[in-house]
Amino acid sequence: MSLAEIRETFGRSGITEFTTAFERKGAITDDTQLSLFSAEGLLRAHVAGVAQNGAGAVAAIVANAYARWLATQGRKPGIGEFDRDGWLFSIREMHVQRVPSASCLSALEQMTEPGERARNESKGCSSVIRSAPVGLWCARLDDGLSLERAARHALELGAEMAGLTHGHPTGRLAAGAFAALVLLLARGTPLPDAIARVKTLLVRYPGHSETLSALVRAETLGRRGLPRAEALSELGEGWMADEALAIGVSCALAAPDFETGVRLAVNHDGDSDSTAAIAGHLLGAMHGADAIPKRWTISLELRRVIVEMADDLATFPEWPIGEFMPESEEGDYWKRRYPGR
Repeated sequence: MSLAEIRETFGRSGITEFTTAFERKGAITDDTQLSLFSAEGLLRAHVAGVAQNGAGAVAAIVANAYARWLATQGRKPGIGEFDRDGWLFSIREMHVQRVPSASCLSALEQMTEPGERARNESKGCSSVIRSAPVGLWCARLDDGLSLERAARHALELGAEMAGLTHGHPTGRLAAGAFAALVLLLARGTPLPDAIARVKTLLVRYPGHSETLSALVRAETLGRRGLPRAEALSELGEGWMADEALAIGVSCALAAPDFETGVRLAVNHDGDSDSTAAIAGHLLGAMHGADAIPKRWTISLELRRVIVEMADDLATFPEWPIGEFMPESEEGDYWKRRYPGR
């Protein structure tokens, strides 16, 4: 819907609460599905890395996770055979189509080897949204590293994972920048400082200009205070990765709390669910899960699954697994839950 259509349907304040989609309120979309499979792939990469003394091929293992997601959409992965084990693929409610990205579908169908870069020039926003787990994963994995090294790792890994489906530099670097922002926020860096650090990192990578410009424009708008919904059009509509990142960042920067930021990010002319997801990731990393209104979480589809995955991302370095850890029931549980492949 355009902003005018949103206001005509929901009133002058726009949409402020859940409405019905996919025959229910609080429905998830493909963005949440892919974020969950991104997290699953990263956690399986951790198990593989621990078992192989740190030698897990992260992008290839995440590509296998995306192949499982593609199978939930009734499509055949290009890599041929893949493992259907682990707990996430077994959840029946994950096997539904929620308007998946055409770029993601086609790239995964064309991928012949796990981990190879997409053969397209896509820079759609779906590459960005699913990269928040990268920031959370790196925040725990790289806890002993400096902020700069940890943020650089998150940026490069986020870009590499985005490159599995999006071949354009902006599609990759916007996702990497977002992952780095999430990491910095999770490590306690204020958002304005996190943006400054990410801008400094970005200039090291070829093809960074659109992503860097998006962050600069987001800063400019966000620092003016809470913008009117019409002002978001200055940043685009959010269909492209850099535009979606800019809208999400500006809303998170301007908003005093989680609810205000998400409401702002969902009321505009463009790809509202994607831009609000980006703003929500940033605001959640800033304010914590308790900042999310309870009336939104109570009716959220697959809430239990999302909470479990978030908890696993928060605790995985503490799992009793690894070459020098004794065998235990708890260790076996985690290895069954996230087989290292």
